[in-house]
Amino acid sequence: MKIGLIDVDGHHFPNVALMKFSAWHKKQGDTVEWANIGNYDITYMSKVFTFTPEPQMRLGSYGKIIKGGTGFRSYENLPPAVDLICPDYSIYPMFSAGYGFITRGCPNHCPWCIVPRKEGNIYAYSDIEEWLDGRKEAIIMDNNILAHEHGIIQLEKMAKLGIKVDINQGFEAARITPGIARLLSKIKFIRYIRLACDTKQNIPYVEKAVSNLSKAGIKPYRVFCYILVKEDIQDALYRIEYMRKLGVNPFAQPYRDFENVVMPTPQQKRLARWCNRKEIFKSCGFESYK
Repeated sequence: MKIGLIDVDGHHFPNVALMKFSAWHKKQGDTVEWANIGNYDITYMSKVFTFTPEPQMRLGSYGKIIKGGTGFRSYENLPPAVDLICPDYSIYPMFSAGYGFITRGCPNHCPWCIVPRKEGNIYAYSDIEEWLDGRKEAIIMDNNILAHEHGIIQLEKMAKLGIKVDINQGFEAARITPGIARLLSKIKFIRYIRLACDTKQNIPYVEKAVSNLSKAGIKPYRVFCYILVKEDIQDALYRIEYMRKLGVNPFAQPYRDFENVVMPTPQQKRLARWCNRKEIFKSCGFESYK
């Protein structure tokens, strides 16, 4: 069979589901390629973000079209035979790291987060060596890796393997105890340790986590903190400035709901531009930013 793949969001970040479908079909002896004008028996379309427009598919024959991903509001798991396979990294040759999940789901039920609805409560998912494929760096996309014992065991394994790691969805600050901080200090992070401060109620947990990390040898400038920006700009600004006082790198994320009903306002976007452009953030306060 001839298989076509379409990464609807573009090729800016590897799509793990498409890499797994590619690996599985190649194992069956099928031909796999990025879909273009041609004739395909099956075409897989994967979309992460709801706001990404779908491509125009006016030319060619795409056979059976299978759509999946949060962007299509599709929350089904991959078929087990596909889900367990090591991704085909060859379809994204510009990326050298391994990409995958150690755990899936999350025990928290934050109202702005799709993960509990999509994946349910947290559970052990994989061993890192099942998908690392001998690579020296790993991008781990778990939503709350510290919330499951398996995640902590795997973090210990990452330290022993000596690979470089990015937990790109961040750690839950409240779970960074002195013991966890010492464990994290043994891991080679690609750049930052990532946290989140979505509400003012998170501030004491972030502050304690930063303190524990600092005592373990991880200084605040190595900590990156996502800041959720909703309607109350002053609330978000307070959290951003608090992170600045802690010596942490804040990163503002304007809220966008999953149905594309609630869109970021110009003021939310303005705050994010000021915060995330570090040459501006370091040179002036928000009120002075034009």
